[in-house]
Amino acid sequence: MRKTTGLILVTTSALLLSACGGGGMFNRNRPDEFAVQRQAPLVVPPDFALVPPAPGAPRPNDSSAAAQAQSALFGAPQPRSSVETTVGGKAGQAAPAIRSTVGDPQTNTVDKGEVARDIIAAPEGDGREAQTAIGGN
Repeated sequence: MRKTTGLILVTTSALLLSACGGGGMFNRNRPDEFAVQRQAPLVVPPDFALVPPAPGAPRPNDSSAAAQAQSALFGAPQPRSSVETTVGGKAGQAAPAIRSTVGDPQTNTVDKGEVARDIIAAPEGDGREAQTAIGGN
């Protein structure tokens, strides 16, 4: 049994190593794909009339890649509808320091209790994995 296993191992190793050899249809002597067709020489177009940009003029492609992608996906900015203008007018302006006011430890907050905290911290999903616990603390 040991001789058979050894013979199979040696034979398999020899076959694997023989695949590393060159020759046959897998040799590296292939035709050059660039030599198949002659390349045309580079030519300067006859109407090569570029005008240098005026000093201080905006560049023709001065937008960022993100702005170009957004314009390609969604089109140019559209004017606001009357409903959007009305809602924006009724909402008013936010306080300029609203972000620092909200993060301030002196800001007064209202504790809505553990139920509201549990609802807000609930995992996303359709509720199939929801569990109910009966009892109190």
